[in-house]
Amino acid sequence: MPDARYAWWQTGVVYQIYPRSFKDTNGDGIGDLPGVIEKLDYLRETLGVDAIWLSPFYPSPQADFGYDVADYCDVDPQFGTLEDFDRLVAAAHRRGLKLIVDFVPNHTSDQHRWFKESRSARTSPKRDWYVWRDPKPDGSPPNNWLSVFGGGAWEWDESTEQFYLHSFLKEQPDLNWRNPEVKAAMFDVLRFWLARGVDGFRIDVAHAFMKDPALRDNPPNPHEGTFHKPMGEYDTQLHLYDKAHPDIHPIYREIRRLIDSYDPPRVSIGEMHIYDWEKWVRYYGEDLDELHMPFNFALLNTAWEAAAVRATVDALEAALPEGAWPNYVLNNHDETRFVTREGAAQARVAAVLLLTLRGTPTLYYGEELGMAEVDVPRERQQDPWGFRSLPELTRDGCRTPMPWDASRSAGFSDAPPERLWLPLGDDYKTVNVEHELREPRSMLHLYRKLLALRSESPALHQGPYCPIDEAPEDCFVFLREAGDEKILVALNFSSDAQQVALPTPGCLLLSSHLDRDEEKVEDTLTLRGHEAVVVRLGG
Repeated sequence: MPDARYAWWQTGVVYQIYPRSFKDTNGDGIGDLPGVIEKLDYLRETLGVDAIWLSPFYPSPQADFGYDVADYCDVDPQFGTLEDFDRLVAAAHRRGLKLIVDFVPNHTSDQHRWFKESRSARTSPKRDWYVWRDPKPDGSPPNNWLSVFGGGAWEWDESTEQFYLHSFLKEQPDLNWRNPEVKAAMFDVLRFWLARGVDGFRIDVAHAFMKDPALRDNPPNPHEGTFHKPMGEYDTQLHLYDKAHPDIHPIYREIRRLIDSYDPPRVSIGEMHIYDWEKWVRYYGEDLDELHMPFNFALLNTAWEAAAVRATVDALEAALPEGAWPNYVLNNHDETRFVTREGAAQARVAAVLLLTLRGTPTLYYGEELGMAEVDVPRERQQDPWGFRSLPELTRDGCRTPMPWDASRSAGFSDAPPERLWLPLGDDYKTVNVEHELREPRSMLHLYRKLLALRSESPALHQGPYCPIDEAPEDCFVFLREAGDEKILVALNFSSDAQQVALPTPGCLLLSSHLDRDEEKVEDTLTLRGHEAVVVRLGG
């Protein structure tokens, strides 16, 4: 059972739901909040996760599928109502599930009433709620900043003859957090959802909303890129001034004080693709008084090889301040699914790694089924990133509907397949919940067993991470230990069998192949190709 000395977000596992793609209850081909309510028993009882993170469900023109928020304090009608949200909170809490929601502080939709007022006139009381600037004498934008989605980050407004800043789409104008009224309004948004019982926030592009006040030009990037994947024109700059200004840290200390004032305990998790550990750990705060956890995307930026993965985990552990809590993620709504990146065999190895490392794991819907990236035909693509920047950056393939069964629309919707907001994968008749529950060695059963083991194991909750040096080149082996429990995890990143020496005999609790439970092992453990195992030493 979880140790009372640890918070729920330290001992639990978070499951990300992309509401559009999880379960549709009204037949329009788009998932909704009643659909999430309908599947809570699956999440808690069948799968065994502890918390849900809901991607945006707020009113939005859907230019960036909800990350262009038109009203921070309501529910978009396509997802349901505020009453549906309240029912979801209550239903989740009855089952012992926590609920985390997205908070999008960097920008609003251009259809938000604040921006409509802001752009109505230079004299508008809300003009300074956004970042407006005059052009340079030659008529060009105020600086050289670029949009993540391609092109420049400044949009000319003909009616007021100024540029406004948009770090993402032009339909997503950046808020000016240096205006105290903006900060107060956004803190009120946090209070609104906290009062409705949410258990925390995943903060979108959490390092982005404070920029250099002088708006200095970004320098050119002498390297190939700053991200874990090619970003086109955006890679041509070092993004020193358009995000992550040090003034962001006092704001996070204020946010932390607000969140910590609520009982029961709530959590703040920040999205940031920062691969410099020294910069990344600053978001915990010097006194661990900022974010509870900045998201760790380092495994996305690591070659999927034993030595490289171990080096990444070792570096994280070395960088963490005392008392800071780690976390890991392999998939989300912005990334090509792991099965497509590294293959189905290694996806099982990755599942064992994710759910046995020290820290909080976050799963993405369908990850437990082994869902692969779907090749969405051009005529059905939706993602503006693919349309406006590079086609290979489209995120549609990782956002396709959750397959619940082998029926015509996979149990996701009563709508016909051609009316689903994105198409199903070709393999949905076998990669679905109903089918995998019947298959005792399916990916779903692997996740179920791993989640059950993690929930019952003190070592996997709280034990330190201790890597084993005497391991084959293609293997990553580590220990987790708490009290009398010693858990050894061994992962084979190759297709060849490997021999791993054990410090003491033990009992094999789980294999990623799901065919070696309770097997006794002595001084040497044989790993088959693409196999990961969990061993309880001394018993």
